[in-house]
Amino acid sequence: MPECWDGEHDVQTPHGMLRVVIRGAPKGNKPAILTYHDVGLNHKLCFNSFFNNKDMQEISKHFVVCHVDAPGQQIGASQLPQGYQTSKNLDAMLPAFKSIVGIGVGAGAYVLAKFALIFPDLVEGLVLLNIDPNGKGWIDWAATKLSGLTSALPDTVLSHLFSQEELMNNTELVQSYRQQINNTVNQFNLQLFWNMYNSRRDLEMNRSGTVLNAKTLKCPVMLVVGDNGPAEEGVVECNSKLDPTNTTFLKPAKLTEAFKYFLQGMGYIANVKDGRLSGGPVPSASMTRLARSRTASLTSASSMDGSRSRTCTHSDSSEGVGAATQTMEVSC
Repeated sequence: MPECWDGEHDVQTPHGMLRVVIRGAPKGNKPAILTYHDVGLNHKLCFNSFFNNKDMQEISKHFVVCHVDAPGQQIGASQLPQGYQTSKNLDAMLPAFKSIVGIGVGAGAYVLAKFALIFPDLVEGLVLLNIDPNGKGWIDWAATKLSGLTSALPDTVLSHLFSQEELMNNTELVQSYRQQINNTVNQFNLQLFWNMYNSRRDLEMNRSGTVLNAKTLKCPVMLVVGDNGPAEEGVVECNSKLDPTNTTFLKPAKLTEAFKYFLQGMGYIANVKDGRLSGGPVPSASMTRLARSRTASLTSASSMDGSRSRTCTHSDSSEGVGAATQTMEVSC
């Protein structure tokens, strides 16, 4: 990683150049918070609102934050060579830190989960929003191909990010993302990223005891999904493949607050100023359905004083985050 941490950097990896944006510098033995965005977006479109929230700033100042842009997805990117991106390469292109807590959305969640399966000792925790752990079957693959022939790429990507109801209503947020996808993302590079995501394979993980030699994510995981979103079925299935003793399944009112509890459960940031963690904008275009989430299930792991012992969160608890009573804008 660069000697001068803060700012934008082009990092050479064995599989090509990667654009990363780093905020802050490493803080002792704490992991880096590393983000990876969804298809059709980049780190600015995906995470700016979330990390600019004053409560999230209070949390993130305790860590170095690294935003990863998938190759060719950053604003002003040059066109990539044909066939540049593959699912195999993207998880191998993540920058090197001693350890990370990953926040991934959609395709980015898939990349980070795959990275954690390959390098479990490097990942201390994952927040996976709208993850689909499954590769596409023949029927889904054919439907995607047909959609690509009959729909413009931005419309195809929007159907991945938003529910049919949101698209039919053509909300202001949908219109905003359509404009940004059209005008700020290189369309050729976007097609490569989209093709990569749709050619992904199943994440080979199963809950212990369900199959012989089962392998699953070893780190604490917070799964996040909104009501009736495109990814809901995939997230539910992902939850069934993870260890229930260190997995939280969340339909949040306040993602910032949930993330604070998640870090506290791993023994970090025991005394973060709350400011009542207002839960303002939360990541992702594909996370816009979190604006409609009405319930939450999160164990608010108790603050850790002194030593860094881990506490576990549990999928079936309803403590810590109350039911959502108002709409939140989510912008990933």
